[in-house]
Amino acid sequence: MPAGRPSKLTPEIVERAYDYLQHFEKYGDVIPSAAGLAVACEVSEQTVYNWDCEANAEFLGLLAKIKTKQQQVLITKGLSGDFNAAITKLVLSKHGYHDRVEQTGADGGAIKTDMTWTIKVVDA
Repeated sequence: MPAGRPSKLTPEIVERAYDYLQHFEKYGDVIPSAAGLAVACEVSEQTVYNWDCEANAEFLGLLAKIKTKQQQVLITKGLSGDFNAAITKLVLSKHGYHDRVEQTGADGGAIKTDMTWTIKVVDA
């Protein structure tokens, strides 16, 4: 048994956490988040992360589900125009999305450039 204070994770909190995942809007959140989960469970965000690491089969992976739900809501509402595009882009960058152009040549190699110089001789 690990030393230290006993966990505050109770079956009621696990139930509330799953309720938050499914109905985060009723808790006042626009998107689900670890911070929103912490507020719904009346604990700190660090406690939620600690619970995710504990060997509780019901709670294990809940944060991953919340991040997946967050990503899905951002994509859906971002594409429909319900969310501010700049904020959606910012939050989606935390999910691995990036707004950049990668340029490569044929078969992923370097871009081939062909510079041809033409010299025009002018009679003076």
